[in-house]
Amino acid sequence: MFLNKLQFIGLILLPTFFFAQEDKNVTSLKMEQLSEVVVTATRTERLLSTLPLPTYVITAANIERAGVTKLNEILSQQTGLITTADFGGVEGIQMQGLDAAYTLILMDGVPLVGRSAGTLDLSRVSVGNIERIEIVKGASSSLYGSEALAGVINIITKKPKEDLLSGSFSYRYVTFNTIDANASLNWKKKKFSGTVFTDYFKSDGYDLDETTVLKTVEPYQNITIQPRFYFDFSDGLKLTMGTRYYHQKQDYKTVIENENYNGDASINEWDIQTKLQQRWNSNINMDYELYTTNYRNESFLNNPDNVLFEENFYDQWLFRPEIRATFLIGKNKLTTGIGMNYETLDRTYFEGKVVFNSQYAFIQYDYNPTDKWNILAGLRYDDNKQYESQLSPKLAVNFKINTNLSLKSSIGYGFKAPDFRQLYFDFTNSSVGYTVLGYNVAESQLNVLESQGQLLYRISEISFENSLKPESSINVNFGSFYQKDKLKIEANLFYNSISNLIDTRVVAQKTNGQNVFSYFNINQIFTYGLEFNSTYNFSKQFNFSVGYQYLVAKDKSVVKAIENGTVYARDPVTLESFKIKTTDYFGLFNRSTNTANVKFYYIIPKIKTDLNLQIFYKSKYGLWDTNSNQILDKYDDFVDGYTTANLSFLKQIKKLSLQLGVNNLFDFTNPQEISTVSGRQIFGKLQFNY
Repeated sequence: MFLNKLQFIGLILLPTFFFAQEDKNVTSLKMEQLSEVVVTATRTERLLSTLPLPTYVITAANIERAGVTKLNEILSQQTGLITTADFGGVEGIQMQGLDAAYTLILMDGVPLVGRSAGTLDLSRVSVGNIERIEIVKGASSSLYGSEALAGVINIITKKPKEDLLSGSFSYRYVTFNTIDANASLNWKKKKFSGTVFTDYFKSDGYDLDETTVLKTVEPYQNITIQPRFYFDFSDGLKLTMGTRYYHQKQDYKTVIENENYNGDASINEWDIQTKLQQRWNSNINMDYELYTTNYRNESFLNNPDNVLFEENFYDQWLFRPEIRATFLIGKNKLTTGIGMNYETLDRTYFEGKVVFNSQYAFIQYDYNPTDKWNILAGLRYDDNKQYESQLSPKLAVNFKINTNLSLKSSIGYGFKAPDFRQLYFDFTNSSVGYTVLGYNVAESQLNVLESQGQLLYRISEISFENSLKPESSINVNFGSFYQKDKLKIEANLFYNSISNLIDTRVVAQKTNGQNVFSYFNINQIFTYGLEFNSTYNFSKQFNFSVGYQYLVAKDKSVVKAIENGTVYARDPVTLESFKIKTTDYFGLFNRSTNTANVKFYYIIPKIKTDLNLQIFYKSKYGLWDTNSNQILDKYDDFVDGYTTANLSFLKQIKKLSLQLGVNNLFDFTNPQEISTVSGRQIFGKLQFNY
């Protein structure tokens, strides 16, 4: 299997090598003429322009211009990153057509946890102290293991670089009585430096349908405290210690049988990261890192008589020590590391606390045989007792055709381990009566239901003897990077083939007429498309950029069933059934074929004020199978495509900056189908830097 993967890798990269052989006489690319942004998402510091992977960076200046305060807001403005909400309204990022559960979110290189339904709530992260956000698209399990199947987003916080005291105060007021206030303090004196960032956020929520008792989003508030300290014992020994605390509280309301139930929900999250960097000599560097994090949410609901009706909790811990070594071998770098993950989860609907314990080792060789070539080869092994151990290779190549143009090609294997919910869930909906069971507890819980006389029958061919397999993917990218004078163009073709997709299926029927579900490896899906970004600087005062993604995402089994002529639809007028054609199949739910953005940045000379205009387009997509044939086809109802725009003005007066703007300028709303778009938001922001 592994040899097959390597052979496949070789075939995919062959065009890049071939192209290179025909261009031996071109001059080498001067890195300083390209972007000087340094990225670390590949575990070693590299210039952005030299990376052989589809990598994008959002700088602190980009964030300031956008006038946003939360991670989900700035990510949603990037080409190919689509914010999607799960059934609880939590927004995650869809990357290369893959769901939010498949993208790993890191802060300073360590993972954030707390995916109660598979999606990490990106609004938990404030962006006021962020230096840059690195986005690596495509399978990255060769470095990061599970969850990095679609890609990695690494959030890098600010670090003092010079001996001085600096900081900022910021206050932002937005429609819906939304307030964001933050302060940061940065200092450095000789060997000791540090940062402290605090953020307070409060919102009254919003209501898209005033005919109902409940608001679309109930009021909530949260606070973030994030200190980080650095001490240089010597040039060869440096210590970093940091922590992050996050607390949120929100009104929790619902209506049951026309009666109002009230309560609240809270989130507490914290982490501690300690890293010791040691330089043994000019060729050997070591990192020793220890990371612990805890995410806990709790909620309760009282009935109209103020008697406790429901309580829920979710308590996740992750403990991860890791040692990394980097060896400089001439112009090349060899990076290797070992580590372990000790992870526990205790939550409502689990019989007890469950534990994941895994060990891993990885190696990556950053090879530069000539000035034109860069080859990045990586391999990681994850050993786990709860699912099949995984070997994740990756190979990427960058070839500089000339000083302005380079080609990039990569292929990698990614995987996502079954999560706690898919293995240990034991949930019965008290009002409707259906049951969902995790794969590892399904057999025993079905026996319990059967002994209690609650089962009408079990699906005979269902078996839980074999372990649930991790979802896995083969990811391929082929792209180019061009920069000359005022023009920069990036393009990338991508393809993902996902196997062993985990989904629910019926395993039994209850005597109340409801079903019992469990999780199985069922589907194989594929996504492919094109991503394009271009920027043109007309002058130092005027900048224009455009981004576009074309996406196709489909289920292989559905394509095969349509080709076999076994999928039908019904004409809504004549009520006659007919066979679905391949061209009638739209693809996976909640995916738009076309998304685009256009951004203008202009400095108005007379008043020395920055104007920032951003326009976003998302084409139609389907959320439901409205004609009940189990697929999304062109005869289903779709969410119409829509356009939104953000406009802001930023004026700098010495150390004070004033920003005024409007997000969702045209006041687009769709209460029935898109509850996460609140409508027009007018904001004003004051910031003082010292």
